[in-house]
Amino acid sequence: MTTLNRRDFLRASASAAAATTIGANAFAAPAAGASIVYPIEKGATLRVLRWKRFVQGDEDMWNANTRKFTELTGVPVRTDSEGFEDVRPKAAVAANVGSGPDIVLGWFDDPHQYPTKLLDVSDLAVSLGDRYGGWYDVFRKYGMSNGKWIAVPLGVIGICLVYRDSQIKAAGFETVPKDTAGFLKMCQALKAKNTPVGFALGKAVGDANNFAHWLLWTHGGKLVDAKGNVTINSPETRAALEYAKQLYATMVPGTLSWQDPSNNKAFLDGQVSLTNNGISVYYAAKNSTDPKMVEMAKDIQHTHYPIGAAGKPTELMQLTQMMAFKHTKYPNAAKAFLQFMMEPDQYNPWMKAAIGYVSQPLRAYEKNPVWTEDAKVTMYRDAASLMIDHGHAGPLGQASAACLADYVIVDMVAEAASGSKSVQQSIDRAAERAKRFYKT
Repeated sequence: MTTLNRRDFLRASASAAAATTIGANAFAAPAAGASIVYPIEKGATLRVLRWKRFVQGDEDMWNANTRKFTELTGVPVRTDSEGFEDVRPKAAVAANVGSGPDIVLGWFDDPHQYPTKLLDVSDLAVSLGDRYGGWYDVFRKYGMSNGKWIAVPLGVIGICLVYRDSQIKAAGFETVPKDTAGFLKMCQALKAKNTPVGFALGKAVGDANNFAHWLLWTHGGKLVDAKGNVTINSPETRAALEYAKQLYATMVPGTLSWQDPSNNKAFLDGQVSLTNNGISVYYAAKNSTDPKMVEMAKDIQHTHYPIGAAGKPTELMQLTQMMAFKHTKYPNAAKAFLQFMMEPDQYNPWMKAAIGYVSQPLRAYEKNPVWTEDAKVTMYRDAASLMIDHGHAGPLGQASAACLADYVIVDMVAEAASGSKSVQQSIDRAAERAKRFYKT
């Protein structure tokens, strides 16, 4: 392979966006203009903190793209991978002490917890949006603070209901019901067949938050109103938690301590018939060398959550975005890396290698054939256009970020569902905790 020098890279990056992609990336929409040329600092090095992969293709292609960046720029990049639950506290420490990784792949509105500690990446975000069909609205809300982009959205780990089709049918249902009442009856029937369901109720960044917020919202509940006043103490919340108690009775034991890997393992081990997850369960079964897993993959189906009193979809997906800290010694190298990873020659193969585990934040990437080559993957394509940000009725900012990081909604649902606290006690504790952050 020919190693390009820095001048070659800068020349290439200035023209790459205007060129028509070929070969494996022929489906990528050509850019409307040139990418930004960042003059990379002499002697630059970068350290990136990201979440551990659930899909091997994600890690393999991410690392390949990182090596390509180093070959093109001469900038060594060290990548540290941590569990989903560990990225947030490590990023917060780095922000507070002003040292550590230059770039972090974080969750949801984590950047809003320390916006003054992050590089302004408005020039890059605007450029990417202009060239690749625009950002979905939800990413604009998560990525911006006070009119500035403080992070570059990387994508959404789409969350769907993952289920064994044969076990649903054995319980007397042709498909997963679209309403919450029918869904509960199906889960009760699955429990009676000794094929229980399971939803994470522990400190699971993705799966527990996705489940708990859906459950609250679909019954019409909300943590705060449009002005940030805490409104969790409501009849709608009580209805959601009474429903949670009934649903919990259909679950496999142990979900109170489940983290993000837990339901993957439980499903693949045959302990549960249905859970909520990204494409990673299907990916693991489909790509297994175990014939039993391959057969399971044929039985796996995906669908969206049922709809309750809210009368419309109310789904939270696991949004991830890249943030660069002001403490980096090499801000231009950091921005160049972020841009490089979002360009079609890198982003499209990465998304395809992970069979859509992370779905696109930019509309142009909807054309990636990963969404149509396998019908079981298509359900995840529209994650960004479907999801609601976790602020919901209220504003995103430091308070919403803190409540999510502190698992206020998850803990409330877990306490009420398990009976460790009464429904009203669970609500009261959630309200008290939320008011500390929203100061209402």
